[in-house]
Amino acid sequence: MVGQGRSAISRMAIKSLLFSAAILGTFLLAGCAGLGLADMSREPASLAAPKDKDFPNPGSATLRNGSFPSIEALRAMRTGMDKDQVRELLGSPHFSEGVIGVREWNYVFHFRTDKGPGDVTCQYMVRFDGSVRVNGMYWRSPDCALLVEPPPVESPPARAAIAPQKLTLGTDGLFGAEGSSLNDMRPEGRLKVEHLAADIKRNFRRLYYVVVTGYTDRLGSDSYKIELSLARADAVSQLLAQYGIDAKIIRIAGLGGRQPLVQCPGAVQTTALLTCLEPNRRVEVEVVGEE
Repeated sequence: MVGQGRSAISRMAIKSLLFSAAILGTFLLAGCAGLGLADMSREPASLAAPKDKDFPNPGSATLRNGSFPSIEALRAMRTGMDKDQVRELLGSPHFSEGVIGVREWNYVFHFRTDKGPGDVTCQYMVRFDGSVRVNGMYWRSPDCALLVEPPPVESPPARAAIAPQKLTLGTDGLFGAEGSSLNDMRPEGRLKVEHLAADIKRNFRRLYYVVVTGYTDRLGSDSYKIELSLARADAVSQLLAQYGIDAKIIRIAGLGGRQPLVQCPGAVQTTALLTCLEPNRRVEVEVVGEE
């Protein structure tokens, strides 16, 4: 009788255990259908950018003090990442997000800036798609996004170098017929060079170079013409330096009778021929710089 009683008790215990398991299974199935687990009752995350009201109240964060994130980690965030990859970069979410079927993680981040004594607090949201892959990352405040990805600082456009400016001085008005050195320059010639230097300094914010080139007419030997044109260019360059043009950027050249501006007939040196050839006897000053 004792043995039969024990067998009956054992059978009742097994039935009770099976019944309890059935009830628990029914409860779990009902929870997965959205009736019991808060995690599964959440609406699927919208693919649209969240509005301000979609962000949770920061006071409800389980990690009350938030965290100071790595800027590099935030910049490394990409769509398509899984939750383990997000957790590795940012850590676990700061709110009670749940475990099963969660489509959204939220964070409270603090940033130190040089704009004031206090830290800047920002809210950051990561949303996942149906494959539990990141499909969007959002800041509650646009200013917070600028802390991570500041806009590029645009340098002011450089002033373009203007086209070379070429000015011509007639050597007859500078030196007379035979003069070539600075001591030979006429007072009115010095005044012309002084005015030229003042114009250059007024019109150019920065000078790249100044080239002074002397020319003669076609009369005389080639060696004489080269020597004369070079000496006159040197005299003008010396005077430009005296009037404030940096001597280090001045270059001189003497081209003699090359590149004539006018052609005059005749081989005999007459007054008429010298007058005709006068435009060829010149000093050209070419200036390149920034306005």
